[in-house]
Amino acid sequence: MRPNRSIPSCTVIPIIGYPEIGPAIDWLCNAFGFTLRLRIGDHRAQLNVGDGAVILSQRELLGPDSFQSVVVRVEDVDLHLERAQSHGARVVSPPKEHMFGERQYNVEDFAGHRWTFSQSIADVDPETWGGTPGQL
Repeated sequence: MRPNRSIPSCTVIPIIGYPEIGPAIDWLCNAFGFTLRLRIGDHRAQLNVGDGAVILSQRELLGPDSFQSVVVRVEDVDLHLERAQSHGARVVSPPKEHMFGERQYNVEDFAGHRWTFSQSIADVDPETWGGTPGQL
């Protein structure tokens, strides 16, 4: 059976709301390096994010506490942050190394959504920092 090309093949696909799809596509592609996969009129779009995807859906934001948050793996956190800042991303927390082997930073996009960009820097056993492994 041929795969359905209408939906990205990744397993999990977050849907993120923006008041206007066109400006959201432009900003996210320019600031974060995503690429347009498919645009559906002025109300929906799919963006490639590495080997994953996000779907943008037109919807009004309900206020400052209505933001959504997504974690995206990148190769170089510092280089990625430079790009994001050059396009107006607001830094919520600067790059920091975490005990679970990731270097991460958090930004807010133009619509108030929070994005965490994460770079793996070490393979750390979760039990060493208080995690309880399931099916890793």
